[in-house]
Amino acid sequence: MAKGFTRRKAIGAIGLGAASVWAGAEAYYLGAAPIAPKDCGPVLPPGEAPSSPPEASLPWSLRAGTVNDVSCLSRTPVKGVIAIKSEKDIADALSYARANGLKVSMAGALHSMGGHAFARNGIVLDMTGFNAVKVDEAACAMTVESGARWHDIQNVLHPRFAVKAMQSSDVFTVGGSISVNAHGMDHQVGAIERTLKRLRVMLADGTVVTASRTENADLYRHVVGGYGLFGVILDAEIEIADNVIYRSERRLITLAEFPKLFAEEIAADPAIGLFYGHLSTAPGSFLDEMLIYTYHREDIADPSLPPLADVSSAGLRRFIFNLAKQGGLFSAAKWYAEKKLEHRFEPCTVSDIVKTTGEACLVSRNEPMHDSVPYLFNKMNRETDILHEYFVPRANLIAFVDDMRDLMTRQDTLLLNASVRVVHQEDVALNYAPADAFSVVLYVNQSVDDTGIAKMRTLTRDLIDLADKHGGRFFLPYQRHYDAAQLRRAYPMIAEVFAAKKRFDPQGLFSNNFYEAYAADLSTS
Repeated sequence: MAKGFTRRKAIGAIGLGAASVWAGAEAYYLGAAPIAPKDCGPVLPPGEAPSSPPEASLPWSLRAGTVNDVSCLSRTPVKGVIAIKSEKDIADALSYARANGLKVSMAGALHSMGGHAFARNGIVLDMTGFNAVKVDEAACAMTVESGARWHDIQNVLHPRFAVKAMQSSDVFTVGGSISVNAHGMDHQVGAIERTLKRLRVMLADGTVVTASRTENADLYRHVVGGYGLFGVILDAEIEIADNVIYRSERRLITLAEFPKLFAEEIAADPAIGLFYGHLSTAPGSFLDEMLIYTYHREDIADPSLPPLADVSSAGLRRFIFNLAKQGGLFSAAKWYAEKKLEHRFEPCTVSDIVKTTGEACLVSRNEPMHDSVPYLFNKMNRETDILHEYFVPRANLIAFVDDMRDLMTRQDTLLLNASVRVVHQEDVALNYAPADAFSVVLYVNQSVDDTGIAKMRTLTRDLIDLADKHGGRFFLPYQRHYDAAQLRRAYPMIAEVFAAKKRFDPQGLFSNNFYEAYAADLSTS
């Protein structure tokens, strides 16, 4: 052995090299994009998946296999998936299902997490190829087929127009957003229902009807927020907005300061067009510190706007996000980065204006919502990230979050993100907002084994009980860990909604795993 190079040094060098290799491999693992959607189970018993391929000359993209949603925990055997391209495809699929006694479900981006887009041993209509967009500039509206994704719609509308109401990210389809009555960053507009002018819907017998607040109004109230149980949404005429320019601002506050600040500054200022709030997930400030993001209208005539760009640095964002799953120190670092660093990299795309306004960051309305969140998707197949959402009366927000903080601390919950949004009183049949409310959106990590599933079930049921204690409700697109009694307490109209389904769909053609799980216990005769 060379002089000065001892066995101990050699072992140390090997150990350091191994650690470097491990660290590099782990960093790659945390930051790597998935090559396919996750599919975490459960393992199906032998013979449960349909074995005979479907007949008929329909455009099947899958025959006799299984489907899953973005949770990766809802694997379900189906007769097949039909790739819809036209109204005729839909009519033929419904005719085939009626003739063969099969259930039908509609699927878009598969971001609902409780089997809302498919039924066991049924057929699934993949609507994503049914996606035409037509803009009526004079009416400031667009007519959109239900499979169109908001990401693509924004690219059509930009640079003159913008979406008026949608989720805070653009990965969803129009049909999916209508089916859950989604809401997002525009605290003035509220949910998507408020922007709908009319829908065209294909009923179970193949009839096509127009539905709105004044025409077939009962059907309209059930289709919007109806989770695909009442008919196939063909297209929707939707109001759009001008693609105005905003000056973005951010402020660090405590949760206790928020309700007064919202009422007196944000809600009271019509120039603030978009808003959202992020709560800390770091130890020491857990669900207490809050970053407020607001977008203030700037009257700038004919700005030069570049095309909409995809989110930058997705790999780095994914790495930081997944690193936060490794413990408190990393969660604190993630929150520090959001407080101190992230805004420095915000693209100020109204570039010719920025040169004359110093520190101001100016963006068009489309840009904050043009986020396909690629950094949230990963190849970490031993775990998954689950959404929750709870709606509480605005006066009860702080008490609800205080109780939630205690609950999550006791249960050692790995909370990755928590945000606060605004919803208004809604008027649809399956209504999550009977009065104005704040929405608390949670993104929670879990392992995909039995222990992780059991822990998530306990957390979900406890959070639902907390929302009920504070006069609130929970959002239905997420995992089905709640029991029938909790569903009835949160949605006392559920039996009437299920009864209405039987009026509009007497043969029970439309179904999904959500409906199958609760209809027997909660339906009226």
